[in-house]
Amino acid sequence: MRIRSGDQVVVIRGDYAGTEPRQVLQVLDGGRRLVVQGVNVVYKHVRRGHPRSPQGGRLEVELPIDASNVLLYCDACGRGVRVGYRFDDNNQKERFCRRCSKSLGKIGRPRRRATAS
Repeated sequence: MRIRSGDQVVVIRGDYAGTEPRQVLQVLDGGRRLVVQGVNVVYKHVRRGHPRSPQGGRLEVELPIDASNVLLYCDACGRGVRVGYRFDDNNQKERFCRRCSKSLGKIGRPRRRATAS
């Protein structure tokens, strides 16, 4: 899964495409669909007694978009970039920017080193 909840992404396709970074609120379907803040917003009409709107009315709801329509945002580059994976000096897997090689965060726990028997 290349994109995780809480990451900053840039939408590259559709009505919400642009250069400003947006936050990923939720990852669905094993990373194939993403709920991104302020993207794909629709109105959901609800009756009275709904937990999020006791008086009823219209709620603004963000629907998921496909993960192929976003790129991870790199602070150093200031744009959306492709992501690569590598192991650092402590044998821990990390994501990195393919454009500037800056680390974009660690993933998981350190990998065990093979011991000679």
